[in-house]
Amino acid sequence: MMQLNAEDGGHRKFIMVQLPEATDEKSEAYKAGYKNICEIGKERIRRAGAKILAEHPEAKDLDTGFRVLRVDSSNMKDVYYRADEVTQASLLDAVDNVKEDRSALDLLFGCLVDWGLPLSLPYAEETIAGVPVLNYSDGDLIACFAANVPEAAVRAIAERQPLRAVFRDSSFADSPARINVEEIFRLLSPDTELRVL
Repeated sequence: MMQLNAEDGGHRKFIMVQLPEATDEKSEAYKAGYKNICEIGKERIRRAGAKILAEHPEAKDLDTGFRVLRVDSSNMKDVYYRADEVTQASLLDAVDNVKEDRSALDLLFGCLVDWGLPLSLPYAEETIAGVPVLNYSDGDLIACFAANVPEAAVRAIAERQPLRAVFRDSSFADSPARINVEEIFRLLSPDTELRVL
């Protein structure tokens, strides 16, 4: 696809799917540091892109970049308990419903899947009112998963009037603060689809 795009100025895209099958420990690939076939595939795409760019200097705007995504379990903790299984410790563990090992990008891409949005569009990381924010496709979705989101950040995001906005439930000190987010968006950006994880 990259070769064809270089030759005719096209904008074709492709999806490569690969199971993370382990490489044989005796193989040259393993000895070179490639622990699974996915790692080999990523390196082949990088090398092919570099070679095509070298062979076609006129195609200076050729996109040879790629994203690597992996299928994983939900970003949310399993919180299904029978009444007799609930303990004080399990209640405290449920205060934050997002799994501890998940990054902001994990949460963003989970939201993209939930909303049925394409995973290939660009996103930018920025800071708004002192908190990190992910801006997907220039305002199609603005996501803020910071630990403590100040009202100033919520207002600044709402003023941009994104199509969608998402926050993390644990980002707010209490229920009134969370309800305030909904009111701010209702006032400043009533057409934004708002979600709280």
